[in-house]
Amino acid sequence: MFSTRRQLERRTGKSGTPRFEYLEELVNEYQNTNDQEAKYQVLANLANFAYDPINYDWLLQLNVVDLFLDTLSEPDEKLKEFGLGGLCNLCLETRNKEHIIDNGGIPMIIDCLSNENLNTQLSAITTLIFLITPKSEQFILTEHVKEEIIKLLQCDSVCVKNLATIFLEDYFSSKVDKNASENVIEYNKQNKKRKDNELNY
Repeated sequence: MFSTRRQLERRTGKSGTPRFEYLEELVNEYQNTNDQEAKYQVLANLANFAYDPINYDWLLQLNVVDLFLDTLSEPDEKLKEFGLGGLCNLCLETRNKEHIIDNGGIPMIIDCLSNENLNTQLSAITTLIFLITPKSEQFILTEHVKEEIIKLLQCDSVCVKNLATIFLEDYFSSKVDKNASENVIEYNKQNKKRKDNELNY
């Protein structure tokens, strides 16, 4: 549930830590700690704060959007999961959306579609949907993305399959038929044959 400034003041009280200072402390802790578990906890907290629009100005001032983007190139899958979750939470806001698009976020998010973590897959699909604009659709609505989304129809997670189906139906102008899994299998066969040919060559 989103907060109003009055609700926020009532929760923190006159003696409570101001929200900006608290967020700043979290960012500093994330950047300075060598404890990986602490990094996970701090990043998850920042991702939760990214859900509430009242925090957007502060998160922008503290470069938290860039912090989230940086996690997408991390080898640590948990950092990637929480960072992408943060981007997903704030990317509907116009300034955040434009910042993600203008700072190379789309290719990194597309790469996350093939991640094995279900939460990362869900966040990647959702974030891409939220980022579609006349400016960005040429980079998102590509054949490569379509192929990656089709592969996700094979996922064991009903949530991932449903979201992938919605993406395909809404943005690729064709209904996903019941034989979609066969299309995935055929695609994988062709892809393997192509790679084998390249090796033989």
